Amino acid sequence: MRSAPSGRVRRPRGDGGTATAMVLGLAAVLVLCGTVTTALASVAVARQRAASAADLSALAAAAAVLDGPATACGRASALAAEVGARLSSCRVDGDRVEVVADVRPAGALGRLGTASVRAAAGPVPRAGG
Repeated sequence: MRSAPSGRVRRPRGDGGTATAMVLGLAAVLVLCGTVTTALASVAVARQRAASAADLSALAAAAAVLDGPATACGRASALAAEVGARLSSCRVDGDRVEVVADVRPAGALGRLGTASVRAAAGPVPRAGG
Protein backbone atom coordinates (compact mmCIF):
# COMPACT_ATOMS: atom_id res chain seq x y z
CA MET A 1 0.00 0.00 0.00
CA ARG A 2 1.21 3.45 -0.80
CA SER A 3 0.99 6.42 1.39
CA ALA A 4 -0.99 9.35 0.12
CA PRO A 5 0.69 12.75 0.20
CA SER A 6 -1.29 13.59 3.36
CA GLY A 7 0.31 10.66 5.23
CA ARG A 8 -2.79 8.43 5.23
CA VAL A 9 -2.69 4.89 3.96
CA ARG A 10 -4.89 4.19 0.98
CA ARG A 11 -6.98 1.05 1.18
CA PRO A 12 -7.50 -1.10 -1.86
CA ARG A 13 -10.94 -0.81 -3.39
CA GLY A 14 -13.29 -3.79 -3.66
CA ASP A 15 -13.24 -5.11 -0.08
CA GLY A 16 -16.45 -3.38 0.93
CA GLY A 17 -19.10 -5.80 2.28
CA THR A 18 -16.82 -8.76 3.01
CA ALA A 19 -17.52 -8.50 6.74
CA THR A 20 -21.24 -8.59 6.03
CA ALA A 21 -20.86 -11.71 3.91
CA MET A 22 -18.79 -13.41 6.62
CA VAL A 23 -21.33 -12.54 9.33
CA LEU A 24 -24.18 -13.86 7.19
CA GLY A 25 -22.25 -17.05 6.50
CA LEU A 26 -21.54 -17.55 10.19
CA ALA A 27 -25.21 -16.91 11.03
CA ALA A 28 -26.27 -19.52 8.46
CA VAL A 29 -23.88 -22.08 9.95
CA LEU A 30 -25.20 -21.37 13.46
CA VAL A 31 -28.81 -21.74 12.30
CA LEU A 32 -27.94 -25.04 10.60
CA CYS A 33 -26.22 -26.35 13.74
CA GLY A 34 -29.20 -25.33 15.86
CA THR A 35 -31.63 -27.04 13.50
CA VAL A 36 -29.63 -30.28 13.47
CA THR A 37 -29.30 -30.23 17.26
CA THR A 38 -33.03 -29.70 17.69
CA ALA A 39 -33.83 -32.55 15.30
CA LEU A 40 -31.48 -34.92 17.13
CA ALA A 41 -32.98 -33.92 20.47
CA SER A 42 -36.46 -34.63 19.09
CA VAL A 43 -35.38 -38.14 18.06
CA ALA A 44 -33.80 -38.76 21.48
CA VAL A 45 -36.98 -37.66 23.26
CA ALA A 46 -39.09 -39.92 21.02
CA ARG A 47 -36.83 -42.87 21.78
CA GLN A 48 -37.07 -42.27 25.53
CA ARG A 49 -40.86 -41.94 25.32
CA ALA A 50 -41.02 -45.21 23.36
CA ALA A 51 -38.85 -46.97 25.95
CA SER A 52 -41.01 -45.70 28.78
CA ALA A 53 -44.20 -46.74 26.99
CA ALA A 54 -42.80 -50.19 26.19
CA ASP A 55 -41.72 -50.81 29.79
CA LEU A 56 -45.04 -49.67 31.25
CA SER A 57 -47.05 -51.60 28.68
CA ALA A 58 -45.10 -54.79 29.30
CA LEU A 59 -45.66 -54.48 33.03
CA ALA A 60 -49.38 -53.80 32.54
CA ALA A 61 -49.70 -56.83 30.27
CA ALA A 62 -47.77 -59.04 32.68
CA ALA A 63 -50.11 -58.01 35.50
CA ALA A 64 -53.10 -59.12 33.39
CA VAL A 65 -51.57 -62.21 31.78
CA LEU A 66 -53.69 -64.58 33.88
CA ASP A 67 -56.83 -63.06 32.30
CA GLY A 68 -55.69 -64.24 28.87
CA PRO A 69 -53.51 -62.90 26.06
CA ALA A 70 -56.26 -60.72 24.54
CA THR A 71 -56.90 -58.96 27.86
CA ALA A 72 -53.18 -58.58 28.58
CA CYS A 73 -52.40 -57.11 25.16
CA GLY A 74 -55.50 -54.93 25.28
CA ARG A 75 -54.39 -53.45 28.57
CA ALA A 76 -50.87 -52.90 27.21
CA SER A 77 -52.21 -51.20 24.09
CA ALA A 78 -54.49 -48.92 26.12
CA LEU A 79 -51.64 -47.88 28.40
CA ALA A 80 -49.35 -47.19 25.44
CA ALA A 81 -52.01 -44.97 23.88
CA GLU A 82 -52.39 -43.05 27.16
CA VAL A 83 -48.71 -42.10 27.13
CA GLY A 84 -48.71 -41.14 23.43
CA ALA A 85 -47.28 -44.31 21.92
CA ARG A 86 -48.58 -47.05 19.65
CA LEU A 87 -48.15 -50.72 20.44
CA SER A 88 -46.97 -52.39 17.22
CA SER A 89 -46.49 -55.85 18.70
CA CYS A 90 -47.66 -57.75 21.75
CA ARG A 91 -46.80 -61.40 22.29
CA VAL A 92 -47.74 -63.54 25.29
CA ASP A 93 -45.71 -66.70 25.83
CA GLY A 94 -46.97 -68.45 28.94
CA ASP A 95 -46.55 -65.92 31.72
CA ARG A 96 -44.01 -63.81 29.84
CA VAL A 97 -45.05 -60.80 27.74
CA GLU A 98 -43.05 -59.03 25.04
CA VAL A 99 -44.20 -55.74 23.51
CA VAL A 100 -42.88 -53.24 20.96
CA ALA A 101 -43.89 -49.59 21.33
CA ASP A 102 -43.52 -46.92 18.63
CA VAL A 103 -43.36 -43.15 19.02
CA ARG A 104 -43.16 -40.73 16.09
CA PRO A 105 -40.65 -37.87 16.63
CA ALA A 106 -42.02 -34.34 16.55
CA GLY A 107 -41.30 -32.08 13.61
CA ALA A 108 -40.15 -32.94 10.12
CA LEU A 109 -38.31 -36.08 11.20
CA GLY A 110 -41.62 -37.61 12.22
CA ARG A 111 -42.38 -38.14 8.52
CA LEU A 112 -39.31 -40.35 8.15
CA GLY A 113 -40.23 -43.02 10.69
CA THR A 114 -40.77 -43.92 14.31
CA ALA A 115 -38.67 -44.76 17.33
CA SER A 116 -39.37 -48.39 18.30
CA VAL A 117 -38.41 -50.07 21.55
CA ARG A 118 -38.94 -53.67 22.66
CA ALA A 119 -39.61 -54.59 26.30
CA ALA A 120 -40.49 -57.77 28.13
CA ALA A 121 -41.97 -58.57 31.52
CA GLY A 122 -42.72 -61.72 33.43
CA PRO A 123 -41.52 -63.78 36.34
CA VAL A 124 -37.81 -64.24 36.89
CA PRO A 125 -36.70 -67.89 36.86
CA ARG A 126 -35.47 -69.16 40.21
CA ALA A 127 -31.81 -69.92 40.54
CA GLY A 128 -30.99 -73.59 40.90
CA GLY A 129 -34.46 -74.84 40.80
